[in-house]
Amino acid sequence: MSEQFVLDLAQPEPPSFDNFVAGANREAMAALMALARGESHETGLLLWGAPGAGKTHLLRATAAMAARARAVVECASPGDVPAADALPASALLVVDRIDAADAEEQARLFTALNALAANAGQWVACAAAPPARVALRDDLRTRLALGLVLEVLPLADADKAQALETYARERGFRLSGDVIAYLLAHGRRDMTSLVATLAALDRHSLATRRSVTIPLLRDWLQRDLGLSR
Repeated sequence: MSEQFVLDLAQPEPPSFDNFVAGANREAMAALMALARGESHETGLLLWGAPGAGKTHLLRATAAMAARARAVVECASPGDVPAADALPASALLVVDRIDAADAEEQARLFTALNALAANAGQWVACAAAPPARVALRDDLRTRLALGLVLEVLPLADADKAQALETYARERGFRLSGDVIAYLLAHGRRDMTSLVATLAALDRHSLATRRSVTIPLLRDWLQRDLGLSR
């Protein structure tokens, strides 16, 4: 296998709804998909939850889907939010980590949200806590609370095996319990890494015309990704 192919295999897929394991977050994912498709009447949607729960993945998946049909302004941090007069009409503003906004960024974000409401735009953002517990100015916190507020829950370790099996089945291949156990024992345990590994393993299985088994997984992890047994 060439070095470039190994790098391609190891690289995570772009965040999408297809490669997000929903677990207990099906309501949040459905609300985001409706927003992205223009089917939601909400002014906006705030996701909150612990680090690693998948909030940024869901934001980027929403932006990617919405961009097929409308203007999207995607901001990796509150500092990237543009001036209100720079927002396209009917745009979707996507902002990560709003709880990290300083005073100036909070003022700009508040003005941007008001402009979106006046011009048929919408927003989606994420924070580590719900609006009432985020250290933001009162008017911004009130504006955020007018949108739909949903918690993103991380998968418990006990649920990861079932989530991985479901993800594999939806991709069209079978993942046995022993393969899942090996992956959980020897790979990274966060769902983003686990799903990226499964997607890459599926591609490797198709390329080599080998079934997804422990020998295939062990050889691939050890030789191609440099992980130990």
